[in-house]
Amino acid sequence: MKTRNFLIGMMTAVAALFFTSCENTLLDQKKNESGILPERFKVDIPSSLSNADLKSTSLKSTAIDTLNGNHIYAYLNVFIAVGEGAADMVQAIMWHIRAYKIEDVISLTYTSEDDHRVKNLDVISNVEFQGRTWEYQLTLTDAESEGNADGGIGMQIFWNRSPIEGIAIFKPYNIDRNKHTGNPNAMAGIEYSEKSTDEYDAYMIVELAGYPFANSVPQNYALESMKMFVGKKGNIVDVIGNSNHPNVRFNIYDAEHTGFDWAFVASGKENEDIAVAEVGLPFSTADLTTRNAILADNSIKKVLTREMTNFVVAAYANAGITLQPNEIAAFITPYLKNADAPGYFSNHGFVQGGVAPDNNYTELESRISELIPYNPMDINNLKIEFNY
Repeated sequence: MKTRNFLIGMMTAVAALFFTSCENTLLDQKKNESGILPERFKVDIPSSLSNADLKSTSLKSTAIDTLNGNHIYAYLNVFIAVGEGAADMVQAIMWHIRAYKIEDVISLTYTSEDDHRVKNLDVISNVEFQGRTWEYQLTLTDAESEGNADGGIGMQIFWNRSPIEGIAIFKPYNIDRNKHTGNPNAMAGIEYSEKSTDEYDAYMIVELAGYPFANSVPQNYALESMKMFVGKKGNIVDVIGNSNHPNVRFNIYDAEHTGFDWAFVASGKENEDIAVAEVGLPFSTADLTTRNAILADNSIKKVLTREMTNFVVAAYANAGITLQPNEIAAFITPYLKNADAPGYFSNHGFVQGGVAPDNNYTELESRISELIPYNPMDINNLKIEFNY
């Protein structure tokens, strides 16, 4: 079935692009507690939402004529895991840099163990960036590329030490030229804060942009950009996010409706390892700002119903057959049963859709009702820039 192939294909394409390109041996480096670099730079997400094991998304059995709930929400797991992977990469690089025992403002040069190219590292203090003052800014550049338009910058980190808060921007191509040759324009940004508010004890925002279609297989499912917010309050973790897939088309007979935005809200309990999520599939260029427009009017069930109906009608029309509405509904309605919103999850994956399995999910249902994804058009136009 085309819909199942779309969901699995989109999931696989993004996973292959990010996890392969960002596989990083720096995580094996021993953490050095000395120096001024932040000790943490991410918010952990319950495994009920961030399970990156692609095999686990096919564990739940279902009727042969019903789309598996884990297939419907498989990309949700990968999306969140990709965001966590970006934050993990930032932490890994920080831990690696700790080997130089940076105690204050410093400039140094070294040869990377990864691509064996000369890197320059500079730490300065009292820097203005994005309308805020930061105690420190660290800039890592590829020495031979400093004359390029991007300044050869591989990474910039802006941070304050107490409470920990900061922004990290990185361009993998300038960090490891060997591993990231195929991703010359890909960039990522992480904002992290432990400055407690009424809403959250800590939060992070992950952004990815400039990912090339050429390196995604299949290319029509490719992710170009994404943005994800993760906020933690006690035992609760809220997640909202969007990803832009400009080449996605559900219906091969409809060339006009191309490009979709995967938009979602989710909330999970860390200790209980349960979660609730709601997903929308608006068009990539849609200018939508309300929760109802993104998640209700463009719910995954409504969009899949519309696109599958159009596909079936066109396919049969090409064969000279006209289907009646009740004939189409008889096939599509049971097939999309698991697409009822919201979706409920445990640490084993998708549980069911539409109705909560038990009362343990009540608080999470209430929380996601207040969460709103980003405007799809903003994600379509997302750009990440260094501080020059």
